[in-house]
Amino acid sequence: MAKTRGFSKILIKLALIVTINTALLLPQSVQAQQSGPAIIRDTEIERALTEWTTPILKAGGMGPNSVNVILVQSPQLNAFVAGGANIFLYTGLIERTENPGELIGVFAHELGHITGGHLIRTMDAAERASYESILGMVLGIGAAMATGNGAAAQAVMAGSSNFARQKFLAHSRVNESAADQAAMTYLDKAEMNPAGMASFLEKLSSEELMPRSQQSEYVRTHPLTQRRVEATQARAKESPHRNKAWPQEWIEQHARMKAKLIAFTDPGRVPWVYNDRDDSIPARYARIIANYRNSNIDDAIKGINALINDEPANPYFHELKGQMLVDFGRVEQAIAPYRRAVELAPGAPLIRIAYAHALLENRSGGDDSIRNAIDNLDRALSDEKRSSRANRLLATAHGRLGREDIAKVYLAEEALLQRNFDYAQRQAEAALQTLDPNSREALKAKDVISYAQSRKDLGN
Repeated sequence: MAKTRGFSKILIKLALIVTINTALLLPQSVQAQQSGPAIIRDTEIERALTEWTTPILKAGGMGPNSVNVILVQSPQLNAFVAGGANIFLYTGLIERTENPGELIGVFAHELGHITGGHLIRTMDAAERASYESILGMVLGIGAAMATGNGAAAQAVMAGSSNFARQKFLAHSRVNESAADQAAMTYLDKAEMNPAGMASFLEKLSSEELMPRSQQSEYVRTHPLTQRRVEATQARAKESPHRNKAWPQEWIEQHARMKAKLIAFTDPGRVPWVYNDRDDSIPARYARIIANYRNSNIDDAIKGINALINDEPANPYFHELKGQMLVDFGRVEQAIAPYRRAVELAPGAPLIRIAYAHALLENRSGGDDSIRNAIDNLDRALSDEKRSSRANRLLATAHGRLGREDIAKVYLAEEALLQRNFDYAQRQAEAALQTLDPNSREALKAKDVISYAQSRKDLGN
């Protein structure tokens, strides 16, 4: 998880934002939020979720990259669809699941909302907004609806807009039942055990007896009924895959996912969740991350070296070591583990972004190091188009090489993702004053100006 450098240095900040690059990578724009949920980026977790959910997407008649799954750092148990085919999963929900099947069931249910046309649409197109901006729009629109004041959308804070968000995200019981049935159909078509979805709903059903203030947000925005629970259980019992075991690899991925999230977001819980006699990889992973978060440098480095010795081809262990070394001020030492992580996972843009950040932080590397960072960032952006952080780092790198006009283009791209259209347009126009009009960067700048102006003309 990163510092914003991300949940990359962990950019997660619990109150402000903290860093799980290796794990969780949080973008710069989130740091502006004084409170409230923040987006988390983590290659290991995202790849596991992609592997698990691809068969569900296929069963739903959708392509493997047609839906984005976005992690939201929050202890709340919640998930929702917003801004198009984007499924937002709260870390609190993941931590409450007991096996991959329960999490896959939640995904299948949310996919049912997408395919059923139950989408929660934000006010304008979100195709060029960062995930942080989409989340902010959801919170802001909810606040505006609750207060009747459109200006509330400009100053949304999670603590003051819970009711608004619940109102905005709430589904009807009819839509919930339809999404349940769609999910069970997708699980059957994918030849997956549907028991996880049934057990997760059953786990939540007891909350209906609690006062509304004590219910999880998921129950409040996805109304449960005993009929829904019973219908899901009945479908699960009829499934020919009801006794099918999950792959052992998925079970291990789920365990590591939970260990990582717990340790990065609440390292103090680690000793309570994993006792000293637990020598499993997830338990060791959690203890290492907790030591890192608590600045127990020697124990953290010793632990990650032992994990790398056990699994030398695991890119996420090398990534974590690089992240820790950067945060411990040992930037030059971080280059080798980051480079190895990129070699082991060349198609992981978030790891390339973290590697590039380390290259730029290593001031002894000279211009060659900066150019290496630019190469990695360019490649990362081809896959990770919504990354505010990559654009900011590219602006930094080109600025250090004396190309302030190119730097302005990437500052404009970053501002566009953050929906700061005036600033984006000003930076792009300034860049065009000195750029070769036929260059790639000039074309980017013109595109930014055109898009920013179109959004401003629409009033958003």
